[in-house]
Amino acid sequence: MELIVGIALGLIILVFLIVVHELGHAIVARHNGVIVEEFGVGFPPRAWSKKLKNDVLFSLNWLPLGGFVKLQGEHDAASSKGDYGAASFWQKTKILLAGVITNWVVAVILLTILAITGLPKILPDQFSIASDTATVQQSVEITALVPGYPAQKAGLREGDKIIRFAGQEVPTTQALIDLTKINKGKNVDVIYARSGTESVVTIPLRNDKTGSVFGVGLGQRELTKSTWSAPLVGVVTTGQFTWVTLQGLGNLVGNLASGLFLQLSPNATTRIGANENLKTVGESVAGPIGILGTVFPQAERAGPTQLVFLTAIISLTLAVMNALPIPALDGGRWFVTALFRVSKKQLTKEREEKIQTVGFLLLMGLVVLVTIADVTKLF
Repeated sequence: MELIVGIALGLIILVFLIVVHELGHAIVARHNGVIVEEFGVGFPPRAWSKKLKNDVLFSLNWLPLGGFVKLQGEHDAASSKGDYGAASFWQKTKILLAGVITNWVVAVILLTILAITGLPKILPDQFSIASDTATVQQSVEITALVPGYPAQKAGLREGDKIIRFAGQEVPTTQALIDLTKINKGKNVDVIYARSGTESVVTIPLRNDKTGSVFGVGLGQRELTKSTWSAPLVGVVTTGQFTWVTLQGLGNLVGNLASGLFLQLSPNATTRIGANENLKTVGESVAGPIGILGTVFPQAERAGPTQLVFLTAIISLTLAVMNALPIPALDGGRWFVTALFRVSKKQLTKEREEKIQTVGFLLLMGLVVLVTIADVTKLF
């Protein structure tokens, strides 16, 4: 049940972020004289539609995997009044990048809210203004479980927060470790929180003299809170995570390229290194199934702060990915348009369709590979 709730919540958030992205395109397109024919939530087949007062057809579709905006004359060669193709290069730039900017702004807004309520400290150099920052330690959290040990047998899960242990408060991970040592071999009451609900369970601790008596890995998240500086923290932190995301993509591409290249080597040791690089790529990438099946359920269990933070990071990632010069993505469409402008060649409808089709097929191929990897990880 918890998995289903997490997946449903994740799907709603992903659709929301994509719809917001497409709304950015639609608003800027209309502002620049391009006619918006349809704005759809989900993908066809169509379930319901209505013509709005501004003559835009609003539709709800059966496949809840995002959304789309349909512009009049979407090909660069279109030339009728109100066509996307008839817009100037600067207007096309604004329309294409509007979705990217919208997702980036959503990330800024969410991180600004968290800067007020409690922003997880993830980066070692994460931005804050010392005079307006208070640090808050969250409850001690279970990050791993040892199979067959008391915690796992008692039904505790990763993400559970330990509130009290053997009648004592648990302010730090070290305090919990000390309490397990003091109470080894005893039955102890453990009060823990899961998805905001507190429960109690009695656990018989092991009596090992050297090994673990509880059987858990522990962690403790640190939150920072700001007041007047929250908007600045939101903007700068979004910039920091943007840079980290770009670095991660660079490392991913580097590992993939070196892994594929080294696979061709006749040296067995070199090929083993290549396999390690490719394995790193596989472990670093998650597609829709991976995000919905593992990431969102874990965030939902961790609480609203982690869920909002994850939403901000995914919105930021959508912005970064769509800005890349890959055909079929916003950045790719802009890059192709700019390339033909610079070369002073005409971007005909046929040429554009071929380029975008190839890009789309490559993108879908990557999605299929990532989906297979996700399913493998889950099962």
